[in-house]
Amino acid sequence: MTKDVFDAMREAHSVRQFTSVPVPEPTLTRLLEAACWAPSAGNLQPWYFYVVQNSGLKRRLADACHGQHQVAEAPTVVVVMADPARSNERYGERGAQLYCLQDTAAATQNMLLAATGLGLATCWVGAFDERLVQELVEAPPRLRAVAIVCLGYSNEENDDEAKERLRVADVTKVLH
Repeated sequence: MTKDVFDAMREAHSVRQFTSVPVPEPTLTRLLEAACWAPSAGNLQPWYFYVVQNSGLKRRLADACHGQHQVAEAPTVVVVMADPARSNERYGERGAQLYCLQDTAAATQNMLLAATGLGLATCWVGAFDERLVQELVEAPPRLRAVAIVCLGYSNEENDDEAKERLRVADVTKVLH
């Protein structure tokens, strides 16, 4: 049973304490499929996913993430990579510098919402040593690390606290 997408958006939040229960392989496959359904400029799909479940490698990734312990603690970590060259072929510099990052961010968000819908906890990590992360997952030089997603089951108390959001009226201007 999955949640309604609007419920998933309201309930999704960053979790930094996970249980040791592994993410089932079929569930992980569904999350990666959800990521691949994201929109992308020219439908180029300039993403690549490194799924990390090795404890030692997760610890090294946590160090590369400036000591963010949830990277080592989560049962599964997905390093989301962009392929700027793929976007550059059709869109030039703007594709390489912007579109591929937007596209991989959309893929990451799809993964996060799907995980919440399936009852998993997540944390989107963006603070890391990009070059070191690339080396740790043995990615080719053409790929760029954009995000790291921690996946698992929450081990946090007060997991149901609602997050505050700005009012739509405060962040919107309608032009007629």
